[in-house]
Order: sequence, then C-alpha cells, then structure tokens
Amino acid sequence: MTPAFSVMADVATAPPETEASSEQGASDAPVEMSDRAAEEIQKIMQTKKIPEGYALRIGVRGGGCSGMSYVLGFDKQREHDKQFEVEGIPVYVDKRHGLYLMGTTVDYHDGLNARGFTFDNPNATETCGCGSSFAA
Repeated sequence: MTPAFSVMADVATAPPETEASSEQGASDAPVEMSDRAAEEIQKIMQTKKIPEGYALRIGVRGGGCSGMSYVLGFDKQREHDKQFEVEGIPVYVDKRHGLYLMGTTVDYHDGLNARGFTFDNPNATETCGCGSSFAA
C-alpha cells in the first residue's frame, strides 16, 4: 500500500524516551503523535498543498530486514480504513494494520545526526539495525 502523496521518506523506529500528546477525542486512535510531529505534518500539508479529501495515512507493509516497515504519507480514504483525528490532523489507518500500530507514537527529529519521522512501537519485538523495519 503506497500513499498517493508520499512526502516523508525518513522514517525510523524511535528510542523509548519519545513523548507524545494527544487531543481529547483521539483516544480510540491506534497511534499518538508528538507536538513536533504534528507541527511538521501540518507544515508539509501546507507547503505541498495536500488536496481536500486527503489525510495522513499511517500503516505497515511487508518488507525490510525485520519483516515489516512503516507507511507514512497522504492518501484518499480506502475501503478498509478507519478515520481518526490526531493532534488536529485527519489520519487514515487500514483496520488490518491497527493491531500492529496500537500504542505507537509518531515523533519528528530535526538534529545534526538525524532528521525525520520516528515510530515508537510497543508491539515491535525486534527492529533492524537501521531502525526502518520491525517484527511484531
């Protein structure tokens, strides 16, 4: 599953110290998002002029050295999607992916050594050395 607008290529598994906040009403969403991640996603939505009807897609797909990798991009709603609002951002998650993402926190880092979105996934039983894939 590849989102129609995949503008976020730097994705990795986050260290456990990631903090997140979530808006009231987003408690049923399988993922949370840090303020930094929400700000960066909103900035991308504005600069890339993401069309009406598109939302942030968060998911998983088979691949990577540990078996699964994350999907992060903008897409239209699909048949098996559930829609959530996380930090004021509309989010689509395929119902079949919810189990793998439950409790995951999306964060954003912009430092000298690392820049991009990270996932802190409590369901990951192992991750690869580069942090871009996981097993659950």
